[in-house]
Amino acid sequence: MDKMPKVSIAVVGVVIAQIGGFIWWTAQQASTISNLEETVNILTVENNATDRTNLIRDVQQNKSKIEELINIASEIYEDMEDADNEIWEDIEMINEDMGGMASHMMEIIKLQSRIAILENTVEFSRNDGM
Repeated sequence: MDKMPKVSIAVVGVVIAQIGGFIWWTAQQASTISNLEETVNILTVENNATDRTNLIRDVQQNKSKIEELINIASEIYEDMEDADNEIWEDIEMINEDMGGMASHMMEIIKLQSRIAILENTVEFSRNDGM
């Protein structure tokens, strides 16, 4: 027993106190990490619920905007159909007017040819001495 170093009780007490402190500090760190993991899990669930709520709200807003755009597009389509019908009516009226104008022009040409024939007949009659 002589060869064993002599260690005082104070040194042994300090080493035991340090080991106990290290064990206590490690337990505190484990507890803190555990609490933080629980907090992260709770916040993740809340964040997922918030994301889901925001997603539902955004989908509903987009749905209403799409319905509004469809209504606007259908109104524009109806207006285009009405305008298209009016244009075709105008084209038909112009065709009728052009057809009437063409027939009037033909009548005028026929009258001019008759008048020319009558003028030639009158001139021929004058020259012939009648």
